[in-house]
Amino acid sequence: MERIGLISDTHGYLDPAVFHFFQDVDEIWHAGDIGSWDVWQQLTDFKPTFGVYGNIDGADFRRELPGNWIVVRGGLRIFMTHIGGRPGRYPTRVKNLLADHKPDIFICGHSHLLKVERDTSFLYVNPGAAGRVGFHQHRTLIRFSINEQKIHNLEVIQLV
Repeated sequence: MERIGLISDTHGYLDPAVFHFFQDVDEIWHAGDIGSWDVWQQLTDFKPTFGVYGNIDGADFRRELPGNWIVVRGGLRIFMTHIGGRPGRYPTRVKNLLADHKPDIFICGHSHLLKVERDTSFLYVNPGAAGRVGFHQHRTLIRFSINEQKIHNLEVIQLV
């Protein structure tokens, strides 16, 4: 069983509580708008970390990180991008990528709105925003496990 810590929209701020909540995860996935190399470095020094660049991330991030991340973990195909829309309202670019890659889990950030919802053929996951910048009322993370082609123990964590 692989434990995943999912974070997005840190915008240059990494709450110290992230280290507590992600202490038992195997990997951290960042869905973009990292905002600073310091945040990225802290995460990668702590745990194996994978991510995509977001719209606020500069050329340095765009050279080092992909805009789309497609991987198989625990028998599930995961597709992550920063600007992904939401169920029923995906941009054309995302619709095409979803049709091409047929993920089991689609992860995005950008909206700063926490949402986990079953779409027609995949699970849509947006962890909300963990940073201080933006209109969101609550800062959130998600933690879950993947095993035998299933997600287990999905938890929403609200940062205080």
